Amino acid sequence: MKNYIIALDQGTSSSRAIIFDRDGNPRAVRQKEFTQHFPEPGMVEHDPEEIWKTESSVMNEAVAELGLTGNDIAAIGITNQRETTVVWDALTGVPVYNAIVWQDRRTSAFCDSLKEQGLTDTIRRKTGLIPDAYFSGTKIRWILDNVPGARQKALDGKLRFGTIDSWLVWKLTEGRIHVTDVTNASRTMLFNIHTLEWDKELLEMLDIPESLLPQVKSSSEIYGYARMAGGEVPVSGIAGDQQAALFGQMCVSPGAVKNTYGTGCFLLMNTGDRPILSDNRLLTTIAWKIGDTVNYALEGSVFVAGSVVQWLRDGLGIIRSSSEIEALASSVPNNGGVFMVPALTGLGAPYWDPYAKGSITGITRGTTAAHIARAALEGIAFQTMDIVSAMEKDASVKLKELKVDGGASKDNFLMQFQSDILGVDVIRPKLTETTALGAAYLAGLATGFWKDIDDIRSQWQAERIFTPEPDENTDKAKAGWADAVSRTLSK
Repeated sequence: MKNYIIALDQGTSSSRAIIFDRDGNPRAVRQKEFTQHFPEPGMVEHDPEEIWKTESSVMNEAVAELGLTGNDIAAIGITNQRETTVVWDALTGVPVYNAIVWQDRRTSAFCDSLKEQGLTDTIRRKTGLIPDAYFSGTKIRWILDNVPGARQKALDGKLRFGTIDSWLVWKLTEGRIHVTDVTNASRTMLFNIHTLEWDKELLEMLDIPESLLPQVKSSSEIYGYARMAGGEVPVSGIAGDQQAALFGQMCVSPGAVKNTYGTGCFLLMNTGDRPILSDNRLLTTIAWKIGDTVNYALEGSVFVAGSVVQWLRDGLGIIRSSSEIEALASSVPNNGGVFMVPALTGLGAPYWDPYAKGSITGITRGTTAAHIARAALEGIAFQTMDIVSAMEKDASVKLKELKVDGGASKDNFLMQFQSDILGVDVIRPKLTETTALGAAYLAGLATGFWKDIDDIRSQWQAERIFTPEPDENTDKAKAGWADAVSRTLSK
């Protein structure tokens, strides 16, 4: 019996592999960090070969830990940092440049020019996105224009583009398969989310040859096979990390909402089989496609969430490890009037200000490291609050509850504060590895490992529910946050 599924969870700062059993329990977990490259201010890059090396390594280590062979594994599912862009040689498989990471802002000026040309509505109507350096399309263009010989090779059909899922599938299948799924395609600014095809008008707008692009598949089907430990294992599930988390949280009904607290914060609402175009500067994206059924979602993206804690550790040095921040923040009764807007790489939804710089306001002689730590965590929650407000307006529904996951969701102070300012229950599942679990579920559904969604729905269980406890200072705190944001915006 093939009793296991491997989920490859390739994130912004680390590569992980988790092996799940039929009950959705993680049986082995392996993780390795990889190098972050910052060649210039506003630029963030990864080495695609290092990503593959670390992901391949943790996958093999997890298999070895349980003493498995390829014949014990039913499928491989992939979930990945979205928008991060790799371009490689179709013949040699060698990347022509480092991966340009979703956080990278080098194409902001070009995105401004698209807006000035009046193309925002066209892009938004076709893709559900807005012109922003966040997405893959302008990153591809930058590589073609700035790597010597790249554009000509692309015109000759000799280069391949992929988000990280495509890169991993290419490597797993030894260069045989060049695919992506609809969730990752919907983050490129090149994909029409209504026709489910690469859009020729957008490709022409960005001057990108279609021969570069992967074939777009559903989120749950067999794409190809990987040789592993004496067997061949189907690669059969792909979803961008936030969509995978939405599925792993079993937010499968319209109106269900989850927030992932990782490097950034990503709030998604399932809107069912219809895309809702936002009037409040949120994104419309594809949640997943299973069989012939497409689910859509509204999304709000916070660029800096957990990474502000890393900055407090590595930049300011006020904590020695990320785990210390909860105790430090809780050591003071309030923020002392200090607000931190962590716009370290610009502000995402609903502001979309790539030129905003982070700010700390309200500092006095009485301000301590604890106040700054508390303001940093509160800033994560306030950014989420702003997105919830926009989402409620777009969907014409009030939030009933918020399911949470990701590393920072383990911070009880943050989760309680989030509940207080939203005024709804915040629900943390027993298994916070919902991103990897979502990828495993998608892979398992494609291979019959699980029969259908009802077969896996019962596996989701709450670990803790945070109920709102607002006080007389809650409204004052919200006003203080709004003032801090207004001071931070570049325009």
